[in-house]
Amino acid sequence: MRFAALLLAPLALAAAGPDLNPAKAGLDPQRLALIPQRMQQLVDQQLGAGVVTLVLRHGLVGEFDAVGWQDIEAHKPMQRDSIFQIMSMTKPITAVGVMMLVEEGKLELHEPVEKYLPEFRGQMLVAARNPDGTVLLKKPARPVVLRDLMTHTSGIPSAPPPGMKELDQKMDHTLADAVLAYSQEPLEFEPGSKWSYSNSGIAVLGRLIEVASGQPYEQFIKERILDPLSMKDSFYFPPAAKIPRIAMVYKHEHGKLVRGGPDILGGDPALYRKGAKYPAPEFGLYSTAEDLSHFYQMMLNGGSYNGRRYLSRMAVDLMREVQTGGIAPAGWIPLGGSGYGLAWEVMRDPISQLMFMPAGTYGHDGAFGTKGWIDPKDDLIRVMMIQSANGSDDFRDAFMTIAGSAVVD
Repeated sequence: MRFAALLLAPLALAAAGPDLNPAKAGLDPQRLALIPQRMQQLVDQQLGAGVVTLVLRHGLVGEFDAVGWQDIEAHKPMQRDSIFQIMSMTKPITAVGVMMLVEEGKLELHEPVEKYLPEFRGQMLVAARNPDGTVLLKKPARPVVLRDLMTHTSGIPSAPPPGMKELDQKMDHTLADAVLAYSQEPLEFEPGSKWSYSNSGIAVLGRLIEVASGQPYEQFIKERILDPLSMKDSFYFPPAAKIPRIAMVYKHEHGKLVRGGPDILGGDPALYRKGAKYPAPEFGLYSTAEDLSHFYQMMLNGGSYNGRRYLSRMAVDLMREVQTGGIAPAGWIPLGGSGYGLAWEVMRDPISQLMFMPAGTYGHDGAFGTKGWIDPKDDLIRVMMIQSANGSDDFRDAFMTIAGSAVVD
């Protein structure tokens, strides 16, 4: 069956999930109804295969819809419980794990990384790059501290190191081995002096969790965050029973959608990371919209969820406060207007409100277009799940704006 014929299919039937109560949540149901309508229009234009959207306010679900296709080739409609590679939305979850250990006195945000990971001792800084490709090194003014890793101000290069060029696709090294390799690479700038998005810096945080807790990174996250929050469909290495619900990744090329291949982050999506060793604290988690809503509600509640405390309110406030001053690039959010907290992006300037995101709204996006944003001012959570390897801006803009406009009190 050709994709054009598939587009004639109706909206995907919603899988079982929480009851909707938009009026009690202070949301306009007529405006919320525009979300799946607009998402379907964009799917019909082949700008994305399928999308799941979820809006919560006051802890109540106002909108939860699935549109389009989870797997075009297999003729599988998108479902509300479809599972997605959330990519960089993993980063705040890793950071919460770090903050748990900080609160237990096992890690300190102001301490050098080398205190916990001796392989970072003596790490050098690139002072100059010569025309012949060689570099001049010098000792940095101070070593990298944990806060630098959390705010992307460490200077640690983001790309995989030499000898591990395909780490992001094959995931064929352990976290310990990868971080050891990162520690031998020179810094790109003085720690704390600039902002530069660093996947490897977040990977180092994952390794710090291992050393401080005595557990593998993914086991710690599962036992301390995923399981207690009832994030039952969230994992790093797909179990066989969950594979049929995993959405495929597509690219929009020459007006059509084509399946992502082995060159994209995480490798061929149809191989489900078979044989992978690397948990990727910076991009490795699979999850669902509903699972993520539990995590975001915990943050919005000030660190507690369903009677269990995960973080202190002080830790949550610290994470969602801008930590980068004026050094975060204005263009990191599509419209600008953001700063960076501890592994969360934070809206702070009026321009951010053009997508109905008041100052103080914080969240994170993923490389394949997934998004999760928390608005403390309006007590609002917005989650959008899609698997697009080269752009989902139209989906993002429509969803964020319509969901924000639905607030009525």
